[in-house]
Amino acid sequence: MTALPGSNSVRGRRIAMARHFAAIAICLVMIFPVYWMLVTALQPESELINGVSGLLPTHFDFSNFTAALGAQPWGQWFLNTVFVAAVSVVLTVAISVPAGYAFAKLPFRGKGVFFVLILCTLIMPVQVIIVPQFRVVVDLHMFDSLWGVILPGLAYAFGIFLVRQYMMSIPNELLEAARVDGAGAIMTFVRAVLPLCKPLIAVLVLFNVIYRWTDFAWPLIVLKTPSNYTITVGLLYLQGEYNVNYGQELGMALLTILPMLVLFVFLQRYFVQGLLRSGIR
Repeated sequence: MTALPGSNSVRGRRIAMARHFAAIAICLVMIFPVYWMLVTALQPESELINGVSGLLPTHFDFSNFTAALGAQPWGQWFLNTVFVAAVSVVLTVAISVPAGYAFAKLPFRGKGVFFVLILCTLIMPVQVIIVPQFRVVVDLHMFDSLWGVILPGLAYAFGIFLVRQYMMSIPNELLEAARVDGAGAIMTFVRAVLPLCKPLIAVLVLFNVIYRWTDFAWPLIVLKTPSNYTITVGLLYLQGEYNVNYGQELGMALLTILPMLVLFVFLQRYFVQGLLRSGIR
């Protein structure tokens, strides 16, 4: 049987509308926790204690923000977190990109074995390596310092895997052309490969910034002096011994995640391209 004229276009519009409605519903589900944090942070403590707060704010009270900001050195904690995230991202990208390129394009003995060993670290529980990692930090005299937070996670196994998958999509003919033009191994990597890696680097930056910005367990173990704390560790100070001020805690948590939301908005285009090129779905 032949389809009626225009039936395919009507069916296509219906599918498109269904996809749009599904996307809007998923976005609302994802945004709701952030909205609930904002509404709770704008409620006075008395309403939160009495349980009269709802999904719509009755009045806008910024006392939770001002009280939390005045009680602890959030500015110093914010700078500490920015330092940890920035240095970690730069060093991790500098390690992951050449390592992934080597596993994808350079021949050397034992390449497959080494790559499998790197992948095995992805399934290893974090609790297994915390104690030896802590001993290494102490032996290097980095305990209670931001460098003790930064250095142990620089060899990012998932980053190396991601780079390797991305590099596999780069045609070998491009590298051969660079070698024919007289470029060595390093110049081939710098001039022929790196210019194609903007989406990949954007993905690595976003993943590493989020990981470092939200990391809680390792900074809590390594850092002892309050002036060295990161934001996630500093959030513990909003919890009292017998009660928790949810308005202040959610307000500061909201301010903590805002930089990540802004960063994702700016890197979203490169982020999607990098994931598609690396073969991750």
